[in-house]
Amino acid sequence: MISLSLVALGLIIVVLALLGLRLHAFLAMMLAAFVVAVVTPQDALVSYASQQQVLGKMTAVEATKFAATTPPERVMKAFGETCASMGLLICMASIMGKSLLDSGAAMRIVQSLLGLFGRARAHIAFVLTGFSLAIPVYFDAVFYLLMPIGKAMTKATGGNYLLYILTIIAGATMAHSLVPPTPGPLFAAKELGVDVGTMMVGGLIVGLFTASFGLAYAVWANRRWKIELPVEDAQAVDAAASGPLPSLALSILPIVVPIVLITWGSLQAKTPWYADSNLALSAGAIISLCLLAWQKRHGDVATQGGLQEVVQGAIMSGATVLLITAAGGAFGSTLRQTGVAEVIQNLGAGASKFWALPICFLITTLVRTAQGSATVAMITAAPLARAFMESGGLPFHPVYLALAVGCGSKPVPWLNDSGFWIITRMSGMTETQTLKIVTPMMSLMGVVGLPVVMIGAWLLPMR
Repeated sequence: MISLSLVALGLIIVVLALLGLRLHAFLAMMLAAFVVAVVTPQDALVSYASQQQVLGKMTAVEATKFAATTPPERVMKAFGETCASMGLLICMASIMGKSLLDSGAAMRIVQSLLGLFGRARAHIAFVLTGFSLAIPVYFDAVFYLLMPIGKAMTKATGGNYLLYILTIIAGATMAHSLVPPTPGPLFAAKELGVDVGTMMVGGLIVGLFTASFGLAYAVWANRRWKIELPVEDAQAVDAAASGPLPSLALSILPIVVPIVLITWGSLQAKTPWYADSNLALSAGAIISLCLLAWQKRHGDVATQGGLQEVVQGAIMSGATVLLITAAGGAFGSTLRQTGVAEVIQNLGAGASKFWALPICFLITTLVRTAQGSATVAMITAAPLARAFMESGGLPFHPVYLALAVGCGSKPVPWLNDSGFWIITRMSGMTETQTLKIVTPMMSLMGVVGLPVVMIGAWLLPMR
């Protein structure tokens, strides 16, 4: 059971480094990766190399070389491989999200959906808008964008402030954990060998159920509790909506093109070169930059600086995410090298492999609750989920493992979660109100997603 002990050691180091020492997530996971790599015994490395050789992932020569590598070499090799597989995706997604915000395209999508559904069904528009925007844009940016609209809608309708807050969260939070190219689901898909297009489709389907539950909860909570719009926030819509905006067709083009390319590629027997996820996201980023340049040329946006400054800011933001993701890849690799897959295989001998889904969910939930970040929780748990694949005999497609990890990253948001404070401060709710109203909603949305994933794995295993 030394493998399980080393896994527990790694998780404890991550949690203590984040909560006790207040280290950055990058440093916490790199520290854990090096410690686990150093204390992993040689016989575990030899066993892991032999297993990889049986699976066809290493030749005999490569297995021999691997067993002789030093701990720093193993950690940095995994770090570099993660950067190579995800670096361009994260940077391009960051550029696309920033450009959509600065060009007014995101605001156009919001206004179009609100116009389509009308004031009476504005809460439905907020769920759909939050979900669609959180695919290319990070949760905090989506919340920053939509909350002024929610406040203005509250002023216009004379109520339902809590309903608008919760529906914004219900849409944005699920896309954040289920649909690439946001870093958490993107990493889970890459780690588990899941095609990005397949992960997107699966995330959209599970997200439909979880966001629908969030919508129902929001309607119920709005009747149960009364949250007033703060006096200082009773103002007009955000200034971003005051100027001319691009057309809806142009606004959604940077989002639609990558989705169509990736989805089309996933439906082919062999993925065409133009459907490669790196190229598809790059196409979306370029289109979004062209849209931003067009808006700037016509004086329709008042953002400071030119395209170079926009790209630089986006890359700086994406670089932080990439470092955390690469550190997670290194950490996950050292955990797998302890031989945990064989232990899982022995523990699960004779049992149904469907138990892998709730276990992956629970592992992610424990890490999320302990350290706060949904993305870090997914990055930490996905390599452990991969151990179920390597133990052999899964009766369903590994996308279901990735989706279980995504759902598990929702419970339990509380005081150690940066998103918790963004919601609290921007909405004007107290910490107690957020804990009483928002925390149960987000947690239950993840819980609802697990049986959806399990039923999908049973009815449509895709194996």
